[in-house]
This record gives sequence, C-alpha cells and structure tokens, in this order.
Amino acid sequence: MSKGASAFLSRITINPEQCGGRPCIRGMRIRVTDVLDLLASGLTREQVLEELPDLEPEDITAALLFASRRLDHPVLAA
Repeated sequence: MSKGASAFLSRITINPEQCGGRPCIRGMRIRVTDVLDLLASGLTREQVLEELPDLEPEDITAALLFASRRLDHPVLAA
C-alpha cells in the first residue's frame, strides 16, 4: 500500500461498539456506506459535504479507497 493510501485509510475506523462494528469515518457515526450511498445516488462530492457537514474532502476519498480495497481481493475457484 502506498504512503498516500495509508494516510487516507487511517481515516476509516472500526469499533465493535459503534454502528455495529461497521467501518466509519474518523470515529464518527458516519459509516463508509453512508458516504458511498450518497455518491451512488448521484450527489457530487460537494453535495455530500453539504449533506454531512462533519466530513472533510479527504474522508470521501478514504471511503472510496476503502471500498475499492475491500472489493479487490483474489477469488479462488475449485
């Protein structure tokens, strides 16, 4: 993982006692999926920041990077 990616991913926190252990942004109760859902519904980054004013622009990048890393895993076929 590159140094830059590591800095972004450090913004994602997982606490079993918060939001059911789902990945959140910087320890807040804003889940990665909340950010992704807003983007998927067509909101721009700027609109997401307006909708969730506690977010910083880097948090959106972190959420996207986190999701990308979670999906980019090898699949073993028997």
